[in-house]
Amino acid sequence: MLELRDVNVEYRDRAVLRSIDLEVRAGERVALLGPNGAGKSTLLRVVTGLVRPATGHVLIDGTPIEELGRDAIARRLAVVPQQATLPFATLVEEVVALGRLPHEDPLRGARPSDKAAVAAAIEQVGLGHLLGRDARELSLGERQLVLLGLAVAQQSPVLLLDEPTVHLDLRHQVDTMELLVDLNERQGLTVLAVLHDLALAASFFPRFVVLDAGRIVADGPPTEVLTQERIRETFRVDPVHVHLPDTTPVPSS
Repeated sequence: MLELRDVNVEYRDRAVLRSIDLEVRAGERVALLGPNGAGKSTLLRVVTGLVRPATGHVLIDGTPIEELGRDAIARRLAVVPQQATLPFATLVEEVVALGRLPHEDPLRGARPSDKAAVAAAIEQVGLGHLLGRDARELSLGERQLVLLGLAVAQQSPVLLLDEPTVHLDLRHQVDTMELLVDLNERQGLTVLAVLHDLALAASFFPRFVVLDAGRIVADGPPTEVLTQERIRETFRVDPVHVHLPDTTPVPSS
């Protein structure tokens, strides 16, 4: 579904991503991990076409990304950023409805199927109590959930998330992870998420890709990737302070 071949990204003569080879197959649920500055968010921007690599190739479902227009990419990829600025008053339901723009008829506007997709996304993410409110007035955590609702309404086969739990309290972190599992296992979405909480990621994601200094340094199941040596070398912390679950990632109920 997603493939990066020998991708290198530079910024002001500084290497940000180095020789990235990554394949994410359809239906996978992958956590992208690493310390600050490792290149995780840049990798997501490369996948979405917002950052053009200096060398290498990016393919979405076998098609080079440079051959796809923005609408075509949006029909394949839905993105939940860390934060989004709303320049003017917008109701929560209007923000979620933006997810349908890549699908709408430019002349006729929203169809019944688009309205149904928006309603379903609001229900899935649990945004009913926020309807009618200006999204700019919400807390950062509530706004993050609205952005997740927008991505769900988009109904793209691939969901990319950049630290989706960063502004959420513990309950909403778990709720969000369970929703991602449900979208992945029940609806078949391919999920690639940047995460920082190793324990939370290990509870819900069966595959870890770890970046450090712009390179992929580990790729595999959490139990194989998060060795004491890896935690010490990559995350620069004593493994005694990292409490990981003993069980495998939870399936959807």
